[in-house]
Amino acid sequence: MDLFGPLQIRCLGGKEYTLVVVDDYLRFAWVFFLKHKSDTFSIFTNFVRQIQNEYNCSVVKIRSDNGTEFKSGAMTEFCESQGIFHEFSSPRTPQQNGVAERRNRTLIEACRTMLSDASLPEYFWAEAVNTACHVQNRALINKNHDKTPYELLKGRKPNISYFRIFGCKCFVLNNSKYHSTKFSEKSFEGIFVGYSSHSKAYRIFNRKTLVVEESIHLVFDETSMLQSNSSSVPIVDAGIKLQELSLDESAKGEDETFIKITSTTSNEEADVQEEELTPAEDATPVAEEIPDARTIEFRHLKDHPIDQIIGDPRDGVRTRRGTTNENLHLSFLSQVEPKKFEEANSDASWILAMEEELNQFKRCKVWTLVPRPKGKNVIGTKWVYRNKMDEDGIIVKNKARLVAKGYRQEEGIDFDQTYTPVARLEAIRLFLAYAALKGFTVYQMDVKSAFLNGDIKEEVYVEQPPSFVDPTFPNYVYLLQKALYGLKQAPRAWYETLSTFLLENKFTRGKIDKTLFLREIKGKILLVQIYVDDIIFGSTDNSLCKKFSKLMQGKFEMSSMGELKYFLGLQVKQSEDGIFIS
Repeated sequence: MDLFGPLQIRCLGGKEYTLVVVDDYLRFAWVFFLKHKSDTFSIFTNFVRQIQNEYNCSVVKIRSDNGTEFKSGAMTEFCESQGIFHEFSSPRTPQQNGVAERRNRTLIEACRTMLSDASLPEYFWAEAVNTACHVQNRALINKNHDKTPYELLKGRKPNISYFRIFGCKCFVLNNSKYHSTKFSEKSFEGIFVGYSSHSKAYRIFNRKTLVVEESIHLVFDETSMLQSNSSSVPIVDAGIKLQELSLDESAKGEDETFIKITSTTSNEEADVQEEELTPAEDATPVAEEIPDARTIEFRHLKDHPIDQIIGDPRDGVRTRRGTTNENLHLSFLSQVEPKKFEEANSDASWILAMEEELNQFKRCKVWTLVPRPKGKNVIGTKWVYRNKMDEDGIIVKNKARLVAKGYRQEEGIDFDQTYTPVARLEAIRLFLAYAALKGFTVYQMDVKSAFLNGDIKEEVYVEQPPSFVDPTFPNYVYLLQKALYGLKQAPRAWYETLSTFLLENKFTRGKIDKTLFLREIKGKILLVQIYVDDIIFGSTDNSLCKKFSKLMQGKFEMSSMGELKYFLGLQVKQSEDGIFIS
């Protein structure tokens, strides 16, 4: 078993830790969510009693790391009284607890993917982890037995017909106090967030009440996550099949603070029984803690002539402010990432994103429209669409990126050298350790569209963007002056541009770490570490940091992110006592 946390964002119930318990033979996993590390002992003792009662067997041996939550006196005394042998992995040797550590990573990666695909905020992480555990117990095959963990534990194949797409839209029957008049809504819109561990029911986040409910009286709309918003979306009945929906993987420590049972019977004529699982005062601040999750409306436009999307290619470059003012009516952000240009072309927000990308090309003087050369390799281009989110998981920007199909490049013709130095994680740790030793603050900056600033030496031609062909010169192609995303030499071109700029401004490049740059001014040191388009820097004199920020903003288009808090998967906390990473 293993514990991970504390997480930077608490789940809906205020939990920060997750305890993962895995049976070494069956590979069946249980997850528990805790507010404090000290809750581990009570959760574990209850789990042992449950296993003994439900399966009529005893726990013989457990294995964990050397965390204080596992080496407490109470835990030792309990194991001795129950005859449980407690093994500990060696210090700084997680591979000795590999089964639990691997399951931790599998659950976290699944959670990250599920939240991203459903466009849900990060405070739904506990629901995603619990759902991932439930599904993996019934879907992953134990290669030693060619069976799922559920089948090994229960002796029968699992029924997965009740599985639903995590984060899909659903409609919950309104049989609560809100259904007070003849004209009240018959159902509320919700978000499917998992399966109950206490009953045969689904867990739904109700958009009206802003609480997580458990119910079987609902209708799912899974097609909205599989089709474009512009298509018709049929409503599919849930077809409740919950015979195998078991209570085994006990997320009994999950966000019960805001759970409300709306129904546990299949009889729609039955009286409604509501039961608060925790005191009512705990559920009071829900509306304050959870951002407004009500439906966001989008404006969809169907047909857009090219000249209305990017204008005349021969016109002058418009500034960002000009572009924004001319599109004030496009005030809604799309929540869906298109897979094709045809899908994006039906959404005004994505059209604006593509227009902004092409305007960025003009500002950076990325290319020149020229006649198609004979005997030259012309590389295709494609659009890639991504939603940018803030630290709370809320979509703040629709980003369209035009990339080159670099796999069609020919070595020695379209590119020569591609190697570029990349900072190692050890180098980042040493940088932070030195900053802690010297007692200075580390800041972070990001270069917008970094690769578009890199000059390329080769003669590279690309096709005009799909559906953005110049009507006057439809057979022309673009000759690149700057590196385009997708080109094999793009990272190297950007690194050479940035490093040359720093060296011209009296920085010294590291002899071993080529991504570290140093400048000493009157005995004061300014350190700069680069990782592609991310830059962290700090100095013994804070005024040098301000001057460096102005220097970079004068050359490139930068985003200042303030003090370093998160970098390359490391959570960084800076205080007077030092710099702490996790």
